[in-house]
Amino acid sequence: MNSLDALTEFTTLVADSGDMTSVTEYQPQDATTNPSLILRAAALPDYQPLIAEALQYANLQGGNRETRIMNASDRVAVNAGVEILKYIPGRVSTEIDARLSFNRGLCVSRAEKLVKMYEDQGVDRSRLLIKLAATWEGIKAAETLEQNGIQCNLTLLFSFAQARACAEAGVYLISPFVGRIYDWYQSRSPDSSYVAENDPGVKSVREIYDYYKKHRYMTIVMGASFRKPEQILALAGCDRLTVSPELLRALKDSEVSVERQLVPSVEAFHQPAPLAEDEFRWLHNQDAMAVEKLAEGIRQFAIDQQKLEDMLAARL
Repeated sequence: MNSLDALTEFTTLVADSGDMTSVTEYQPQDATTNPSLILRAAALPDYQPLIAEALQYANLQGGNRETRIMNASDRVAVNAGVEILKYIPGRVSTEIDARLSFNRGLCVSRAEKLVKMYEDQGVDRSRLLIKLAATWEGIKAAETLEQNGIQCNLTLLFSFAQARACAEAGVYLISPFVGRIYDWYQSRSPDSSYVAENDPGVKSVREIYDYYKKHRYMTIVMGASFRKPEQILALAGCDRLTVSPELLRALKDSEVSVERQLVPSVEAFHQPAPLAEDEFRWLHNQDAMAVEKLAEGIRQFAIDQQKLEDMLAARL
């Protein structure tokens, strides 16, 4: 048995890709997308009909040029999700514009718009996850959406404070970013002899997983943003792992044995009082890595969102 197949005995695998070819090749349960993945996929031949339809949709909706660009961008993301759902049994995650990360109300309204666009194409909301950055505003927006029957995936998650607040808000799923945490520490203290047990990204996900299971939070933990197969195998047993096509291929070609590393707690439990906003902001602020990587991630997704919109604008 190859490492990929062995891993699926302990963990549900999710394709971290907007490329339909990769999704069909590895047949994951779910798939996740973000502006960066959509931007890269938009250059592929398979995407050209989806883009053409999105532009036609935006023109039919009318409005000024800015509105039509926004509608075209949303439609491209939805069209990609609809296409991906033809090849997977589970859910697709579609991301809210990162530029709205600090506006709770606009996050909610944009999410409701995206869900309606999916439903208009015959996709039930039970097959969707709305991705939001795990800012305080994003987490509170997700809390509102969950209460209204729209389930969420909180992304760009780097600190324990973010993870705790997400669980307390009752969000469906979180995506802690293993690789970007690793990058931050590696750039400051290069380690030539890699040991997965010492990887700060791996340790972060394990801490979150143990806390959730100990306190019986129902929020799913889905490790994300991996740099190497060792990080993935060190989290065998995590609820879910979202993995790039390159690393899925590496695991498929590997015969390294896989053992379960994460096991749910059976301890007696209680759930602590939820964090207030000032507590959340202070605890998150105490983690320099998390503050820097959250801000950087929002900026990068915003840049790629703008590039996607510029590409669409040139074709309107």
